[in-house]
Amino acid sequence: MNIVTTPESVLQITLQAMERTPDPRLRSVMAALTRHLHAFVREVELTEDEFERALEFLVAIGQASGETKNEVVLAADLLGVSTLVALQNNQDPQGESPAALLGPFWRANAPFCDGGESIARSETPGVPLEVAGTVRDTAGRPVADATLDVWQASPVGLYENQDPAQQDMNLRGRFRTDAEGRFHFRSVRPAGYPVPTDGPCGDLLRAQLRHPNRPAHLHFMVSKPGHKVLVTQVFADDDENLESDPVFGVTRRLIGRFEPQQGGGHATLQYDFVLEPGEMKFPRPPIP
Repeated sequence: MNIVTTPESVLQITLQAMERTPDPRLRSVMAALTRHLHAFVREVELTEDEFERALEFLVAIGQASGETKNEVVLAADLLGVSTLVALQNNQDPQGESPAALLGPFWRANAPFCDGGESIARSETPGVPLEVAGTVRDTAGRPVADATLDVWQASPVGLYENQDPAQQDMNLRGRFRTDAEGRFHFRSVRPAGYPVPTDGPCGDLLRAQLRHPNRPAHLHFMVSKPGHKVLVTQVFADDDENLESDPVFGVTRRLIGRFEPQQGGGHATLQYDFVLEPGEMKFPRPPIP
């Protein structure tokens, strides 16, 4: 009889209940997840109080998500899962650009801009930044008419949806590459910023004695029909938190040279991207 008799018997009965799942991938993933969850509970000898606190944490990250942040995505980031998924699915065997986690602040449908235009739409004091580069395919050919979706935090470390002083869609924009695959735009140099700490994820960081400060970076999403969508970030090479990013997003190839110009009056970033062939499938926006 499939009746639970011991702690060890629960797993096999649970797996048997899932065997009728028609979707083979769902059946495989859920069986593996269940095995690992049960092994974790047994390994740490999870107490009833700890189990209750874990469930409260899961409920709380859902309740804390809204129009200004996605606490569920943030939890996946802080546990290194988002970066693991990005790296595992983007191994760049042919030299394509490394991927990075999407993060909790991407918004779809940023306004399209002309080449060389600034994405600073409202009063945004800071060091002017000029960004340029080329998009190529894995054979080294320029990719014309590719779309670069760019977003960043302000020089005070806030995305526009977090800051009522910033205009809607400030420091966000989309650009198309020219016939030679080139792009360029203007902005202000971003600052590092703390991930949101006013919710359950902040409580977790404090309990682990971890700081919340991400190194300064620009987000890029590069797309063109016939190519896999590249979601990545480029980090400032002089940021003190490169080796302690709380969401583990920094990889060596994603560190860009933010070059000071004219005594620090402005800075430049030159960075190229390589797209791999594949389906142009966009992620789901974590916030409206």
